[in-house]
Amino acid sequence: MVREIFGDATRGGEWAAVRLALDGDTIVEADARGLERKLAGLTLLEAAAVGGEPLAVEALAAAIGQVFEAKSRPGRVAVAMSGGVDSAVALLRAGPDAIGVTLRLWQDPAAPDGERACCSPAAVAAARATCRTAGLPHVTLDRREHFKRAIVDPFVEGYGAGETPNPCMRCNGAFRFDELVAFADRAGADELWTGHYARVVERDGVRLVGRGADPWKDQSYMLAAVDPALLERVRFPLGEQTKEETRAEATAAGLASARRAESQEACFLGGDDYRAFLERQGIRGEEGDIVDQEGALLGSHDGHWRFTPGQRRGLRLDAGRALYVVGTDAATNTVTVGPREALAVRAVEARGRLHLPVERAGAKLRYRSEAIPASVAETSDGFRLELDEPAYGVARGQFAVLYADDAVVGAGAITDVA
Repeated sequence: MVREIFGDATRGGEWAAVRLALDGDTIVEADARGLERKLAGLTLLEAAAVGGEPLAVEALAAAIGQVFEAKSRPGRVAVAMSGGVDSAVALLRAGPDAIGVTLRLWQDPAAPDGERACCSPAAVAAARATCRTAGLPHVTLDRREHFKRAIVDPFVEGYGAGETPNPCMRCNGAFRFDELVAFADRAGADELWTGHYARVVERDGVRLVGRGADPWKDQSYMLAAVDPALLERVRFPLGEQTKEETRAEATAAGLASARRAESQEACFLGGDDYRAFLERQGIRGEEGDIVDQEGALLGSHDGHWRFTPGQRRGLRLDAGRALYVVGTDAATNTVTVGPREALAVRAVEARGRLHLPVERAGAKLRYRSEAIPASVAETSDGFRLELDEPAYGVARGQFAVLYADDAVVGAGAITDVA
């Protein structure tokens, strides 16, 4: 049965379109101008490696990404491509039967610098160019609306409810890897490789995310919520090396991405401060009270969601001593402040899962924090931690990640602290 698909792309007032007729995964007819070769007779996999004028190639990618599939082939590797140096080196190592894949995700159209993001149109084009240079196919999956519903909207709602959500944890922990492993299935690939600085380790017969060898680039925290079942198919080829070794490898191979700068914030923010983003998303800045722990009025603010536990700057208080945000109350739009010792937390509850049953673990409560030894008790929807020493600035919505030596044994969003 023949089916038709259509894809288009626009940039700077120019427009390109591609229309394909498919019989299974083979193109039987094509209306596609600006490409370097004819598409009729090619499989979708072969067409995904065709180059040409940039806008025409983008339109072809938009068409192919909707329906892409390929016959299974032993040894084929799907490589998640971001346009940066890490994924480019992962592709370099994946061999001649690799296929690159990039998720195109939603970005705030009003952001000041959308091209800084790892999922920007420029990043997608860079990922595609890396694959083309290597003579390998590349597929773009348009997941913008799905991403907005699954990641961005809960981020906005979380701040509105007085939380400090971590969208990158939610994205990597479920959305991104679910999408990528599903693509590997459709692409007939045995494995999915990514450029993360982490490892896959085995404990008690279970595959877990492990710390990367480079302590300055270790991304195991950000991958902590990935379902261990997916790790049967996932590989992190850069997990045993440093970032500088990766850049040196890219430079030696002549990769254009060798010195490309990295994105540092949530991709959909587009280089903007999260507070300005939230305002554009409809979170209103209403005046409220700043009070001390006894309820005495100290000042005012213009929105509880602008503050998070542990924050000191932006309070605009003349108290004669250092004060920190201890907590916020969305219902009353109140910010409570106190001395640093008031930030101390000894117990944490989290909604998530234990990947392995553990009674003791090292608990990281923020990406850049040190792990604190803790007792662990499983609950109906996650776990409770009793910390051996106090943690400071712990916020609801952030993630507690549990380590046993170098392995991630649990992860969950913080729901309560004491």
